[in-house]
Amino acid sequence: MHIYLILNMKEKNEEVIKILENLRKIILDKNITQATMASFLDKDASQFSKILNGSMHLRLEHLAKIATGLEMSIIDIITYPEKYVPSEEKEESVKTSVTIELDREKREKVLKMIFGVENLDFLK
Repeated sequence: MHIYLILNMKEKNEEVIKILENLRKIILDKNITQATMASFLDKDASQFSKILNGSMHLRLEHLAKIATGLEMSIIDIITYPEKYVPSEEKEESVKTSVTIELDREKREKVLKMIFGVENLDFLK
């Protein structure tokens, strides 16, 4: 039993329309023929043309084969011409600087609180 997702332009689904537009852009940008794209799917150029114009279903398995043929990921076809870049899980440290104007006595107290009594020599 095969489970697949059918992407059908006739449903006027904006996401599917965007994917088909992106496939057209990729064809133009990479100077690839529809016949080449069709060969990734083991179909002829007329069948691929029907996929592009929405009269034939675009299946997720088709999108996967096209991505493999183009040496791209499916997500990069979906977001074309942008490339999907996953965010890092770890948080980056943020450098912050603060300037405070204090008189000499208060300055010494604040520095002692921050750095400790023994460590003030390196600030002079």
